Amino acid sequence: MSMTSSAPVAIYEQKLTPKLTFLLAMTAGLAVASLYYCQPLLGLLKSELHAGSREVGYIPTLTQLGYALGMFLLTPLGDCYDRRKLITIKGLMLMVALIITSLSSSIFYLCIASFCTGLLATLAQDIIPTAAALSDPEQRGRTVGKILTGLLLGVLLSRVASGFLAEWFGWRAIYILAAILVLIAVLILRSVLPTFVPSVSLPYRTLIFSLFSLLRRSSILRKAALSQGLLGVAFSAFWSTLAVMLFDPPFQLGSTVAGLFGIAGALGAGMAPVFGKFADRIGANKVTLVGSSTVAISFFLMFLISVLDVSNNVVLTVLVITTILFDMGIQATFVSHQSIIYKVDPSALSRLNAVLVVSVFIGMSTGGFLGSQGYALFGWPVVTLLASVAAVLAFVVRLMAYKASSV
Repeated sequence: MSMTSSAPVAIYEQKLTPKLTFLLAMTAGLAVASLYYCQPLLGLLKSELHAGSREVGYIPTLTQLGYALGMFLLTPLGDCYDRRKLITIKGLMLMVALIITSLSSSIFYLCIASFCTGLLATLAQDIIPTAAALSDPEQRGRTVGKILTGLLLGVLLSRVASGFLAEWFGWRAIYILAAILVLIAVLILRSVLPTFVPSVSLPYRTLIFSLFSLLRRSSILRKAALSQGLLGVAFSAFWSTLAVMLFDPPFQLGSTVAGLFGIAGALGAGMAPVFGKFADRIGANKVTLVGSSTVAISFFLMFLISVLDVSNNVVLTVLVITTILFDMGIQATFVSHQSIIYKVDPSALSRLNAVLVVSVFIGMSTGGFLGSQGYALFGWPVVTLLASVAAVLAFVVRLMAYKASSV
């Protein structure tokens, strides 16, 4: 079924103000931060819950898997139902999931709560079209960019805050504080947002299956999704095991140090808008080649330094530098992939984005699982080798796409 069944585009009297834009960006950041609080805590969780490296590795894996499933099953509902209600319901349910996480007494219950947290953290993806609907058409791109900035800061700074607070107040306090902040943000949003008119009259089942139709019809979308998904494997293999690696001998560093690596990631990802300008200037396909090759080189350097006989200080220095580089490469590639896929079907932007984001989080779930299992069985060099191979494959996919586009 085509989009001819769409409702007329609604025009809302309430427009975005700087304060409302900030509130939307902050809420998106708080929602997506729920996915990443656990990553600097894995060493502490391993010790406090008497679990192995393999078991604690399930926590970030299931969190990412829940997010991917939520993107597929829940996010498309924003086209069919009032987004104000969806944001409120999902926000309150996310608060409950975070509280349950804080009360978990075993890895089993923590894994279930983490999966539910990931499922409901897709609240962040409901906020982006909400902001777009309220903004003037000529300001829409800038508005969405501001929301994505808030989301990105939530991704990266959540690790810093989580690692620091855990050292002082314990890991459970982090989830309690997160639940309170989500509750406050969602209640304020409910009081200021208008009621939204559904933009699509498609049945839910038809809407969901249209995602597969888009993927089947477009090789451009398939290659973008596959490449970004492979980069997600590399990204999550690293971040899902870094805290445990730093906690274990020979480093034996606390969660604060692991969290500080989030700052290095933020520095790298902060350069992504620059690559967005390059994508407009030299072409998005070329930027994906630069970005994916940067990720591959960064992880290969990590692999080399992990098998060479060098001091711990040298290893940590290289880790910081390469973390900046690979985060920069991943974010630059993601921005360029969005630019590429949005040309596939301008009438299906939200669903195209859903396909791309689902592929990313499937990759991240896979990377988290393989990385944690590889670390438990063979150690850190296998994690960096896995990430290197995944990034090289992503580069190969983009190279094939670039050659196809040049024909």
